[in-house]
Amino acid sequence: MTALDAPLVGRVQPSALRPVFTSLRVGLHVLVVGLTIFVVARAALAGGEQVVATAILAIAFIGTYVVGVVTAHQVVTPWMRAGWLVMLLGLWLGLSALTPDAAFLAFPLFFLELHVLPARYGVPLVALTFILSVWSTTSHLGFAAGSIVGPFIAAGVAIIIGLGYRAMAVESRERQALILDLLATREELAAASREAGTLAERERIAREIHDTVAQGLSSIQLLLHAAERDVDDAPTRDKLRLARETAAENLQETRRFIRELTPPALDSQTLPAALRRLTEATSEQARQSGSRTRISFTTSGEPLPLPMSIEATLLRIAQGSLSNVLKHADAARAELTLSYLGDEVALDVVDDGVGFEPTIVDAAHADGESFGLRAIRQRAERLGGTADVESTPGGGTALSVRIPAVPA
Repeated sequence: MTALDAPLVGRVQPSALRPVFTSLRVGLHVLVVGLTIFVVARAALAGGEQVVATAILAIAFIGTYVVGVVTAHQVVTPWMRAGWLVMLLGLWLGLSALTPDAAFLAFPLFFLELHVLPARYGVPLVALTFILSVWSTTSHLGFAAGSIVGPFIAAGVAIIIGLGYRAMAVESRERQALILDLLATREELAAASREAGTLAERERIAREIHDTVAQGLSSIQLLLHAAERDVDDAPTRDKLRLARETAAENLQETRRFIRELTPPALDSQTLPAALRRLTEATSEQARQSGSRTRISFTTSGEPLPLPMSIEATLLRIAQGSLSNVLKHADAARAELTLSYLGDEVALDVVDDGVGFEPTIVDAAHADGESFGLRAIRQRAERLGGTADVESTPGGGTALSVRIPAVPA
C-alpha cells in the first residue's frame, strides 16, 4: 500500500473491491519504475554531460518513492504525505530541467497528487503539473501541438480515473461499515437470544424443582408429622421430629433456590417497582416468622432503562442480601436503596444488626453467609461492577454494589 492509499482505503477491510485496489497500486508502482528507467535509458542513449546527473536524480526519485511505499504502513500525518509528494515533484522538476523525457513521469504524478491530497488541492496541483510539463517539453524541443495535447489528455484521464478510484474507495468503506454494523447487530441478537434462553432454562429448572423436590419434601414433612403423632415411643418420636425438622429446613432451602432462579417479573414493571415488591414480600415474610426486622425501600436519581441482565442481577443481589439480613443480622431496621448515578447504578443494603467481622466471614468458606457474599461479588464482577461490605460486630452492616449503567 502506498502513501496515496492512506487517506482513502487504508482502513477498509478486505472486500470484493480489494483486488481492484491492489491491481491499481501494483500498476502505479510498475508505471513509476518503468518510466524512470525509460528516462535514464533514453538519456544514456543520447549521451551528453547530463547522463550522470539524470541517473542520480532518477535514483533519488525512485528511492523517495520507495520510502513512501515502505512507510505507508506506519502512522503518517497528512503533512508528512504532502512533504513526500513535494520531494517527488522537486526531483521530477530537476529531471525535467535535464531531459524532456521526464515529461512522461508527469502521468503517474497526476495520480499521486489526486490520491495523496484532497480533491480541492489535488486537481489544481494536477493543472500546475500539466503546465510545468508543457513548459519543460517546449523549453527543450520548442513549441509543438503534441507537447500540449499529450499532457492535457493524460491529465484529463488521470483526473477521471483518480476521482473514480476515490469514489469507489469511499463506497467500499461505506459498504464495509454497513457490514460491520450488520455483524454487530447479529452479535447483539445472538447475545439477547442466549440471555433469553438462559432465563427460560432457569425458570424451567425452578418449575422442575418446585414440582418434584419441593413437593416431595413437603409430603415427607406431612407424613413424618402424622407418624410423630401416632408413635408413643419417646425416642422414636424424637427421631421422627428430627427428621421432620430436617425436611422442613431442606424445604425452606429449596424454596430459596426457587426464588433465586425466578426473580420477580421485569417484563411488566420497572426495576424499582420489582425491588419494592420484593421488599414488601420480604417484610411480610419477616413478620410471619416473628422477626423484628422492618425493611424499607427508597430510590434516588433519574431512573434509566437497563438491560435485563443488569436488572436481573440487581434483583438477585437484593434477594440474597435481604435473606442474609433476616437470617443473620437480627436487625430492627434494614434499608434497601437503588440509586441511578449517571454512568453507574448502585444498590445499597444497610441494617443496624449485630454485624460481623468481614475477614473472618470471608475465610469461613463453609458458612452460608460467606457463600452469599461471594455470590454477590461474583454477580457484580460478572457485569464489570464491584461489591463492598462494611461491618463491625455490634455496629450493623452496609453492602454497596456498583454496576456500570449500560442503557437498554
